[in-house]
Amino acid sequence: MIGADIQKAARLLRSEALVAIPTETVYGLAGNALSEKAVAEIFRVKNRPVFDPLIVHTDHFQKAKQFLKEVPDWASELAAHFMPGPLTLLLPKNERIPDLVTAGSELVAIRVPNHPLTLQLLALLEFPLAAPSANPFGYISPTTAQHVADQLGEKIPYILDGGPCRVGVESTIVGFVDEKITVFRKGGVAIEYLEKVVGTMSVQAHSSSNPLAPGMLKSHYAPRTPVVVGNLEELMKQHAAQSFGVISFSALFDELPVSRQVVLSSSGDFAEAARNLFSGMRYLDGLGLDVILTELLPEKDLGRAINDRLRRAAAE
Repeated sequence: MIGADIQKAARLLRSEALVAIPTETVYGLAGNALSEKAVAEIFRVKNRPVFDPLIVHTDHFQKAKQFLKEVPDWASELAAHFMPGPLTLLLPKNERIPDLVTAGSELVAIRVPNHPLTLQLLALLEFPLAAPSANPFGYISPTTAQHVADQLGEKIPYILDGGPCRVGVESTIVGFVDEKITVFRKGGVAIEYLEKVVGTMSVQAHSSSNPLAPGMLKSHYAPRTPVVVGNLEELMKQHAAQSFGVISFSALFDELPVSRQVVLSSSGDFAEAARNLFSGMRYLDGLGLDVILTELLPEKDLGRAINDRLRRAAAE
């Protein structure tokens, strides 16, 4: 059931049921982060491997401190600049956060989502919410309530409808390893903006197994249709004998029906491209094509996060 009843969502969450919630990035599948029963249900509904940790959501970073052993200065600075917003911080947890949430790690991923409806919901609750993206594990993340209903509608009692997600790619995850502030997942806050606050950062964005942070697995965010990344004009020639669709940054190809093309941003705007990425993948995935062809964006701004999702959608 889809609706905008925050009180109903709160009642369900207090009963250890799951609710899909809107954020500025993608829709999340939320449960009480302090309840092992609710957290286990998240893994079951998503068919998510338990070695892949979850992000914990609160309505204010100050509230998150009750679940942490310490908050380093770099984390406080980033939180002050980018929370609420599409940033997640990987920090040492205390015993209040179940090990199931963190896949046994001593670090927990903390985020304050920038969505008015979900911030209101979180303010009502006596506990934080664990909330990975509200989709079957490994598939394209949902950016509307209907996307969630199409994939998980029969498995969860309520979808809180907050409209389309305005960022459209997941949060950037930042932690600290080997004496360096490190980006573990490229996302909705561009690395350039983070570095203006805390200086140069290292990047460790992939893990084949037992990832330290959520969203690090090499193959992820993938449609069922195979995805190939490269030079689009060359790829279209190579796949001429197949039925294919195209995701481009800004170009429209006259030789291909418009119905089989997704232009992320005709003006070359990175934010618009990020908003359209997952819905574009989902649209082409529904056409019954042999293959989806796409290109990488310039490696700057949100182009880095978009390229990360495209490479992982294409990974085998």
